[in-house]
Amino acid sequence: MNGDIREISDAALVMAVSRYHQDALAEAYRRHAGAVFGLARRLLNEAAMAEEIVQEVFIRLWNDPDKFDPARGSLRSYLLAQCHGRSVDLLRSETSRRRREENDLRRTAEGGYDLEREVWDLSLADHVRDALATLPEGEREAIRLAYLGGHTYREVAVMLDEPEGTVKSRIRTGLKRLRSEFADAGLGLGEWS
Repeated sequence: MNGDIREISDAALVMAVSRYHQDALAEAYRRHAGAVFGLARRLLNEAAMAEEIVQEVFIRLWNDPDKFDPARGSLRSYLLAQCHGRSVDLLRSETSRRRREENDLRRTAEGGYDLEREVWDLSLADHVRDALATLPEGEREAIRLAYLGGHTYREVAVMLDEPEGTVKSRIRTGLKRLRSEFADAGLGLGEWS
C-alpha cells in the first residue's frame, strides 16, 4: 500500500483487506478492537471469551471483507454489530451447554441412586431366594405362587390341588420361618409380615 495507512479511511482499509493487505487489517484492529472488546466484555462478563469474540470478528473481516457496506454505516458499527451477534450466539450456546451439563449431572445422580437401589434389590432378592430354599417344598411353593406369582389363596389352593385352609397354614408357617431367617440376616420382612 502507498502512503501512511493511518491516514486512510475505514472504507479504504476494508478495500485493502479485501486485497489481502495484512497491514490494513492490523490498522483496522488498532482502530476498533478496543471498542469491540469493550462490548464483548460487557455482554459476556468474561475477558477470555471477549478476546475470542474480538478475534472471530476480525477473522471474519479478513475472510469476508465484502460483507462490510460503507453505504450502510461505519466500519466500527459494522464490527460492533458482528460482535453483538456473535456474543449473543455464544451466550445462548453457553446457556444450552450448561443446561445440558446440569441435566446430565442430574441424570447421573439419579442414575447413581437407581444403581444403588438396584444393587440393594438384587442383594435382597438373593437373600429371599436363599431363605425360600430353606423352606419345605409345600411352604415354598405356596409362598412363591402367592407372593411372587401374585395369586390369591384360593387360586394357589386350586393350582396345588390342596384345601385353601392348608395353603393358608403353609403360607403362615413359611412366613414365620422366613421372618426368622431375615431377622438373623439383619433384614426386615416388611410387607410380607
